[in-house]
Amino acid sequence: MERFDRSPEVALEWYRAGKGATLATVVQTWGSAPRRVGAQLAISGDGEIEGSVSGGCVEGAVIVEALEALEEGASRMLEFGVSDEDAFAVGLACGGTIRVLVEPIGSVMSEALLTELVAARAARDPVAYEVNVETGSRRLVREGHQQRMRMDRSGFEEGSALFVAVHNPPLRLIVVGAVHIAQALVPMARIAGYDPVLIDPREVFGSSDRFPGEEIRLDWPDEAVAALGLDARTALVLLTHDPKLDDPALESALRADVFYIGALGSGRTHAKRVERLTAAGFSAQEIARIHGPVGLDIGAAGPAEIAVSILAEMTAVLRGKAE
Repeated sequence: MERFDRSPEVALEWYRAGKGATLATVVQTWGSAPRRVGAQLAISGDGEIEGSVSGGCVEGAVIVEALEALEEGASRMLEFGVSDEDAFAVGLACGGTIRVLVEPIGSVMSEALLTELVAARAARDPVAYEVNVETGSRRLVREGHQQRMRMDRSGFEEGSALFVAVHNPPLRLIVVGAVHIAQALVPMARIAGYDPVLIDPREVFGSSDRFPGEEIRLDWPDEAVAALGLDARTALVLLTHDPKLDDPALESALRADVFYIGALGSGRTHAKRVERLTAAGFSAQEIARIHGPVGLDIGAAGPAEIAVSILAEMTAVLRGKAE
């Protein structure tokens, strides 16, 4: 999936409301395609839609096919290709081609299976949806596909008819310290697909005027982090320079399975941080999980460039490219 959309959830709502529903999923792409493999579109029996498989250029055709598949009670594999001459006009640039699997709910994908998928997504439980397009077998799996899960990469297993759709929880960024760097980092992270949350008990910093439209928690960081929960799809970035605010959240992160921990400060500041954490009983191996000073060394100057370095380092760690 690209962003965490609500196509499965909405499809289940429509099905339970008696409208009928199908899920259309991009299963393969060639050339330049506007949506990644795994992107989904839900279509109700009334022609309502949620999500997208192509950014709009083939949605109309998919809807027609989906309504016919719903009436027949059978899945369909669709393929859309556009020549180089007219590709750009409809959004499939450079002769892009996509294959879309259409699955009616109830007759093809069971209500029980879709319910299980929706429950896993609500619980932030990473799962993979497997469908064999030749045999029609379908199931959810919670083990295996480690590389696909880490890279958020849906697709066919090489040389087989087994399609694997990755359903990871949305990436989440928790920022402690509503400072100038956060003003640049939060919108950048949102563009990159994160759901950001700001924590700062200082109301003068954590104000909606400084962060319009963002989720801000005016709580002490340890309390806010405990309420939010920490998991393997969460990054924590500490920006306050104040041990009273940073350290409680940092200690919570070191006890959790977050994929990234970054802390602002010079090498000297980080050395003092290490001393405090060592005295608190954390091992050298645990403390080594902290990226401090935070961010890749790109010679950043100013809050915006520091934010770029932080987001770049988060991406490198998430995708297994960090040194």
